[in-house]
Amino acid sequence: MWQQQTSDRRPDAGSKQAVASKTRGKNVRILVSLLALALMAGPLQAAELVMLEQPGCVWCARWHEEVGAAYPNTPEGQVAPLRAVDITGPWPEDLDDIARERLTPTFVLVENGVELARLRGYPGAHFFWPLLAEMLGKLEKATN
Repeated sequence: MWQQQTSDRRPDAGSKQAVASKTRGKNVRILVSLLALALMAGPLQAAELVMLEQPGCVWCARWHEEVGAAYPNTPEGQVAPLRAVDITGPWPEDLDDIARERLTPTFVLVENGVELARLRGYPGAHFFWPLLAEMLGKLEKATN
């Protein structure tokens, strides 16, 4: 009998009160999850891997096929997100201190507008990752 009485006091699952309560609970869980992710991420980094490319670049296309799709999901992509820059278009103002390049692809590791490392050409996926790791090592030295 007690169970029946307590269930009679609960709002109907379809009532406005029940829906509002569920929505508030869901919003709180989302906010707590986002806060936890932000705290785990640590300080924001202003590093990026700038890929200089141009239309018709066969090696650029190969990089996109072999590495590009996976790159944002890798630890390297989290540390230095990719930013593609078409060298045939206007040069971005925030890269004014970065030397322009005619050879594509060229990968430039930039932190706070300062070039830390540069890789000219794409040597294939097998060699790209170790060379990128070497570049990212310079990022760690620059922040220490």
